[in-house]
Amino acid sequence: MIKLLIVDDSALMRRQLNTLFSAEGDFEIRLARNGREALDENLNFQPDVITLDINMPEMDGLTALSLLMAQRAAPVVMVSSLTDKGALATFEALNLGAVDYVAKPGGTISLSIKEISDLLIGKVRAAARARLKNARPASLAHRLREERTRAAARPLPRSFAGGDGLVLIGVSTGGPRTLEDILPLLPAEFPWPIIVAQHMPASFTRPFAERLDAMCALRVVEAAKPMPVEPGVVYIGKGGADVALSRRAGRLTLLAKPEDGRFLWHPSVELLGRTALEHVEPAQLIGVMLTGMGNDGAEAFTEIRRRGGRTIAESEESSVVFGMPAELIARKGASMVLPSDKIAVQLSAWAGRERSEPCL
Repeated sequence: MIKLLIVDDSALMRRQLNTLFSAEGDFEIRLARNGREALDENLNFQPDVITLDINMPEMDGLTALSLLMAQRAAPVVMVSSLTDKGALATFEALNLGAVDYVAKPGGTISLSIKEISDLLIGKVRAAARARLKNARPASLAHRLREERTRAAARPLPRSFAGGDGLVLIGVSTGGPRTLEDILPLLPAEFPWPIIVAQHMPASFTRPFAERLDAMCALRVVEAAKPMPVEPGVVYIGKGGADVALSRRAGRLTLLAKPEDGRFLWHPSVELLGRTALEHVEPAQLIGVMLTGMGNDGAEAFTEIRRRGGRTIAESEESSVVFGMPAELIARKGASMVLPSDKIAVQLSAWAGRERSEPCL
């Protein structure tokens, strides 16, 4: 049995979530009306996983989350609104140690629970098995700022002119926090474009790109319209859509397209990888598979390696959910397996032809 604590100030929401998870047959459930009750149940019930609303009276979700993590750390899935404010609060929650989040469709999950029931159940099950990342202490935040400053100032030789090389990153559960651990450590002179397919709602990707842009030496933008691909820019694929590569007037161009029904997850890592192979020499591609559920992108990234490109799978030790990287490794599609804190250095080495670790 999975011990689940549902925390929400809405009686309707608690009732609907209780009904939803009770029907699964393998959840033992307790309910809490606010953050204070959640703290009591966290000690008394000792849940395996918690769903936690962000907007609650008396004690908001972020305050409750920080206290829960200090009291007795358990995997937490945040319940967030589809607004800029909700997105920013969600990213803060992930920094505080939350594993994942579920966005309320139309701003009110209580009226649309059926729209997200499968997604919610899947995320809660994955979170119950997830590896927790601790909240960043102030000392670590200071060290990261220093490392970012050094990275921004460090010159990196260009190995290919005009952004001929390309980095593709696929990521899902645990991705925002992991990307914040990797991208800010790349130097300002990193010579290749980077395209990120992060499974995320449409209203979240622009605030996330803006958040990363403030952290990184590289420029970070949301790919919400056709854009020529330029060296040293990080493109975050727009949520609720797919991101694909094409050639326009001879220039490599990034497209935001309606979700392709052939793929389960969006933005689709698989579609991004396949279109990259159509328009970029495989030897000029680096694919990075980070934490997440499922197998999105595993086939395309394996093909990149088979045809002479290079790939990195995040190691189990640092993955929040070792699903997508494990699928790439199982297909023998990973040139290297690295923890998240080693990936930026390896990307700089490959893009700059500096000394790097040997491939597998």
